[in-house]
Amino acid sequence: MNYGTIKEYDIANGQGVRISLFVSGCTNHCPYCFQPETWDFDYGQPYTKETEKKILDFLQNDFIQGLSLLGGDPFEFSNQEVLVQLCRKAKEKYPQKDIWAWTGFLLDQDLLDGGKRHCEVTDELLSYIDVLVDGPFIQEKKNIQLAFRGSENQRVIDVKKSLAQKEIVLYLE
Repeated sequence: MNYGTIKEYDIANGQGVRISLFVSGCTNHCPYCFQPETWDFDYGQPYTKETEKKILDFLQNDFIQGLSLLGGDPFEFSNQEVLVQLCRKAKEKYPQKDIWAWTGFLLDQDLLDGGKRHCEVTDELLSYIDVLVDGPFIQEKKNIQLAFRGSENQRVIDVKKSLAQKEIVLYLE
């Protein structure tokens, strides 16, 4: 997996101060995407054990509320394989920290069993994610007043409650 950037003090992508990892690779190719360079799976630099260590070490800071996974798309198959390992370690070391993720795929259609972006690690990856912003960016539904999302079709989902209740439970309306 490659990544475009790591933001160590991010206040825009989730609640509180966060460390944000922008992964490379996205097959959604949403028109008017704010960073189309990340569609390329080879964009940026290779994600290594040193990259993982840097993220995990930074999470130890008390003022960091959690980890945000953006892209590209974290739910591309090759990204899931790497991110599940990062999220597993983050939750083991820092169970009080939350994990947010953004995807152009839909939780209930694409990521659950039988969906087009479900693989052998998807269920485990979802088990570590507290909040998921799902859905493609749609320019005609763009709304800059929305919290943590770019267009009105996108949902801010409480993943734990949604999985437990087997229906979408919104974190934010």
